Amino acid sequence: MTLALLGLYLALTGVLLPRRLARSPRIQARLQARPVLGAALWLSLMASFTVAVLLTVHHAVEPFAHEPAGLVGLAGLLLPRAAPTGPVLPHTHDWWQLAAAGTALAAAIGAVGLRTGRARRRHRALLDLVAVRDRRWGALVLDHARPTVYCLPGRRSRVVLSRGALRLLDERQLAAAVAHEHGHIRGRHHLFRLPADTFALLLGPLPLARVGRAEVALLLEMAADDAALAEVSRGELASALCALASGAGPEGSLAAAATGVLARVRRLARPGGGRRRRLASWVAVSALPVLPYLLACAPQPY
Repeated sequence: MTLALLGLYLALTGVLLPRRLARSPRIQARLQARPVLGAALWLSLMASFTVAVLLTVHHAVEPFAHEPAGLVGLAGLLLPRAAPTGPVLPHTHDWWQLAAAGTALAAAIGAVGLRTGRARRRHRALLDLVAVRDRRWGALVLDHARPTVYCLPGRRSRVVLSRGALRLLDERQLAAAVAHEHGHIRGRHHLFRLPADTFALLLGPLPLARVGRAEVALLLEMAADDAALAEVSRGELASALCALASGAGPEGSLAAAATGVLARVRRLARPGGGRRRRLASWVAVSALPVLPYLLACAPQPY
């Protein structure tokens, strides 16, 4: 029963739920109203799927070391009358196996982060040689005809403007694009993208990996848009996004108009702001990675 329950949970979180979240306009509107919470939800689903995979392997290798467990055990905790009579041994785990798996996953995320960090450092060193600092915008200006605005996040962050962007955008549009990039830097959005990129690298064909990575990237762009709205108007930001729609930054960068421009402009056209953050929503999102353990490993009382 435990393996069947875990398999059902994997199908739900890995295939069915991501498609539902991505295809429902109503759900999309709710996630986009609070984009940081929406991105956290996708990352929490990825973490929950990973925990379920580890538990599935663990139970398959040692199927008799985990009884009684699963949904029956959870029902026994919540409804004592549903628990079987007689003494029952408490549930035990070989935690070193799960700890080793968690260490391997952390190493994979670290490896992707190191590779991305090296790409950023190389590009940052090149920019420091060939770009010119513009004190007015607090950015580096790159002599390139293609209009683009992007940032290199991290401890030594950079905001980069091309000559093409300076020629194309007016003053308010430039202010909007630069404010958007500073929103990425202040929000440390590159740290949100790192686990999503790693998950997609390991499980690319899986809908949760493929769709989740794209949705996290889009929601973080919307979060940076919200940060920019503290300094510019919606119309100024939308016009800057449309003007820069063909621009893209190098590997490891976050470009102002590289992801989901149409969806972001439509969102900016809608009146009103995002809803207030609620503690209950964050608690629910944070609890998702624990759900596979509660479903598969809850002990029965004895």
